[in-house]
Amino acid sequence: MIYEMLSQLDPPFTGEELFDHLSDIVFFIKNERGEYLVVNNTLVDRCNVQDKRQLIGCTAAEVLPAPLGTSFVAQDLSVLQTGQPIVSQLELHIYASGDVGWCLTTKLPLRKRKTGTVVGLVGVSQDLHLPDMTTEAYQHLAAAISYAEEHLAKPPTVDELAEIAEMSHYQLNRRMRHVFGLTAGQWLLKLRIDRARQALRETEASIASIALSVGYSDQSAFTRQFRRTTGISPRDYQKSRDYS
Repeated sequence: MIYEMLSQLDPPFTGEELFDHLSDIVFFIKNERGEYLVVNNTLVDRCNVQDKRQLIGCTAAEVLPAPLGTSFVAQDLSVLQTGQPIVSQLELHIYASGDVGWCLTTKLPLRKRKTGTVVGLVGVSQDLHLPDMTTEAYQHLAAAISYAEEHLAKPPTVDELAEIAEMSHYQLNRRMRHVFGLTAGQWLLKLRIDRARQALRETEASIASIALSVGYSDQSAFTRQFRRTTGISPRDYQKSRDYS
């Protein structure tokens, strides 16, 4: 029934008009080459252009600065070539303006109805917002949050945080999603990367020592996670402070 209804619409429904009213969500549809076909106004603003037409037919690498644009292209190619979606991936977006923002990104393959061939992808990237620390929901998590912040060199597990918060694993994740928009595991990752970014920006500490300070005994593992989350290596992020 949904196919019958959608086939009657003119123009075809893409969700573009709906997402134009959601300023904290980037929305896009791309073809098999990773070129934008549909975008919302939020993406226009993030790319610092005046009109959607300036983005249509371009890849992310052509409209966003490296490493942000190139990392998005790599994501797109992964979805397009493997058909495997990216779901709620925690990412730090560093824009040309110097603004930094945490987002949850989801990209899903689009397939031909009969053959199942991947012909494009649809995606959203939703901004995360600072929690209200005065709420009762936050206060229930305060002890676990403080413990994690004070013990990043040996980060607690989600089960340990649940025990500190006197909740079950399920209850902790539910509360964390309500307060932070993240699972407990995602929040821990964000905390570690944020602390590492601060050290890379504000200190002369070595990358190895910074990795240890946020719970990575293996510098290469830290580098892989940092690059996966930010699109840039710790060394390049450290160097970028000289040009900011």
